[in-house]
Amino acid sequence: MSGCKLNSVSLGLAFGVLWGVCILFLGLVATYYAYGHDFVISMGNLYPGYTPSIKGSILGAIIAFIDAFVMGFLIGWLYNVFNKCSCVCCEKKTAEVKEEVQ
Repeated sequence: MSGCKLNSVSLGLAFGVLWGVCILFLGLVATYYAYGHDFVISMGNLYPGYTPSIKGSILGAIIAFIDAFVMGFLIGWLYNVFNKCSCVCCEKKTAEVKEEVQ
């Protein structure tokens, strides 16, 4: 796969969904059980409103999704900048798009 581009939005969505679901799950587990309670409290310093409660878990999951989406997008974008795509499939798609515009 050397020389190919990553879709930055897709990578951001994958990171965001995965981290958001993890934060939601841990928040709900900490609400009903003692497991993860200290983690949720410490992450509450990073994500305002994230507490071991149902409302806090949902709020934390939303903030975590946004946080991880931005990081995933930036990782994908930086990868594409540093990789300097030179694969034939990317050049073919660019040429097809240019032909459609004209």
